[in-house]
Amino acid sequence: MQMQQTLKQPLTMEGIGLHSGFKAIMKINPAPEDFGIVFKRIDLPTQPELKGLYSQIVDTRNCSCLGDSAGNIVSTIEHLMAALYVKGIDNALVEINNPEIPIMDGSAKVFFDALKSAELQEQKSPRHYLKVKKPVSYTDEKGNSISITPNDTLHIKFTIDFPSKIVGHQEFDKDIDKNIFATEIAPCRTFCEKYQVDYLQSIGLIKGGSLENAVVLDGENILNEGGFRIENECVNHKVLDAIGDLYTSGYHVLGKLEASRTGHFHTNELLKKLFADKSNYEII
Repeated sequence: MQMQQTLKQPLTMEGIGLHSGFKAIMKINPAPEDFGIVFKRIDLPTQPELKGLYSQIVDTRNCSCLGDSAGNIVSTIEHLMAALYVKGIDNALVEINNPEIPIMDGSAKVFFDALKSAELQEQKSPRHYLKVKKPVSYTDEKGNSISITPNDTLHIKFTIDFPSKIVGHQEFDKDIDKNIFATEIAPCRTFCEKYQVDYLQSIGLIKGGSLENAVVLDGENILNEGGFRIENECVNHKVLDAIGDLYTSGYHVLGKLEASRTGHFHTNELLKKLFADKSNYEII
């Protein structure tokens, strides 16, 4: 039986918010059993706390963004959530002085490396797993689809297809464990086309965006010196996002996720469908 875990000591990290460009200071604190992952906006007078749950996601454009009824938000949580998931941290209070989690290098590597060196505290309650019992799927109007089926581990099969030859067709199809995450998933950066960057910056977004925190494609060229970090970095980054988004279920997941050309929105819709019928799953 795997017991729940939290950090023994607080862990502080600093970076910039992707959209605001403002300095973000984040402190990951120990938390009690069955607390889950909770984000606290310490820069606001009321210091609101937002649970890292799918039901609290209010925006899925370009990232997963938590929000509450008062309009308070914490965005770009997915890379940190993925690192917490794979490291096996069940409970943490994440204090942040910014509406955005720091983007770091656009991957989960900095988060995961910091967490790898952190000492964990085993807690007295057993870890809870979400065991998928029946197939659940979601398909959008464009035919992009995502599904989850029963499995004894978390297994992800992800497919992307881009017209650009430099990306093209890429697939990932593996069980998710610490070694695979550390070597093949955590280092993979978010990616975008240069024209998308130009547009977003023109409307006042991604003020903190640069070649230091994203892979930028310009036609058949990569603008980043050194190119891709690993083979199939683009689809592997989509897997990274999916792991983080799945952790907004509030549990470690036992199921096989299959996704084709999907993103944050689709994973959130899948979780809504999954939890809408209690016969779809079992908490063990």
